[in-house]
This record gives sequence, structure tokens and C-alpha cells, in this order.
Amino acid sequence: MEAIGDEVRPEGEIGAGYAGRIFRQIQTLIDDTGGQAGGLIRVLQQVQGLIGYLPAPMLKTISRDLKIPLSEVYGIVSFYSFFTMVPKGKHVIQVCMGTSCYVKGGQRLLDTLKKDFGLEPEGITPDNKFSLETVRCLGCCGLSPVIAIGDDVHRKVKPSKIKDILSSYE
Repeated sequence: MEAIGDEVRPEGEIGAGYAGRIFRQIQTLIDDTGGQAGGLIRVLQQVQGLIGYLPAPMLKTISRDLKIPLSEVYGIVSFYSFFTMVPKGKHVIQVCMGTSCYVKGGQRLLDTLKKDFGLEPEGITPDNKFSLETVRCLGCCGLSPVIAIGDDVHRKVKPSKIKDILSSYE
């Protein structure tokens, strides 16, 4: 979406083929709240579900249409960890950096992802296939080091196995 003045246009970030349809869906989501501020979190969740993240121009549109101060919208988005303003890859790789995972090689896993795949924490591959996050603990300390990709938890991961693991997500 592209901001032009105070308006958001359905082009650019989403891609020309889907932009108009997605923009109309988002307007419908906002309209379905009846302009009530109480629907903010639901609208944010649904917009993120459609686009994959919450671009700043879209937050301005939501703020305007729901008559909620933009600072309040940003406050909600930044407070809840499940919201993101950063585009994510199709598959999100979470590397556990909790104490057990760190001691047993979590940092080496991050180093391998950077060296072999060019992935930095909060980064995304050029093909948008993978993005990388570090997390404090995945609750699998007895299986460390672990990485999670979507709902899959990979245990006792060695740097030499990362390529094989990622290839299964092609």
C-alpha cells in the first residue's frame, strides 16, 4: 500500500495483482466494526492475517476510520508481541536463545543462518521464503538447542543440519 497524503492506495507493498481485492477486504473489515474503537484488535488481527504484517500506512487508515488516535493504534501494535510492522517470510524461523539453548549452541545456529543464508535476526530472505527471529525460550530446554519453524520444533539442531531442515520447507 502506498500513502498519498492521508489516503492509503492499494498498490506497492502488496503487489498489483492482489492490491485492489485486499484493500476492499480491509475496508470491509473496518466498516464491519461500525466505526467502533472496540473492534481495533480484531481489525488489526484480520489485516495482519491478510497482508502478513501491519504497514504504517494501513495503521493510519485504521486510525482514521475507527477514529482512534494513531498513537493508541501504535501502542496496541507495539504492546502485543503477535503484531508486527515488519514483513515476515512464508516460514518464520525462531532460534531459541534461552540459557540452555545458548550454552548448547544457539549462537552457532544464528551464525550459520547468517553465513549460509544471509539471514539476520528480524531479517527476511530476498525470496520472502524465510524470516528469522530470536526468542528467549521455547520451553524445550531438554532438547536444546532448538529452532522452531511455524508449528514444528526441531531439537538438538547442529549447524550442519540447518540446510537440510530448511530444504524441507521449500
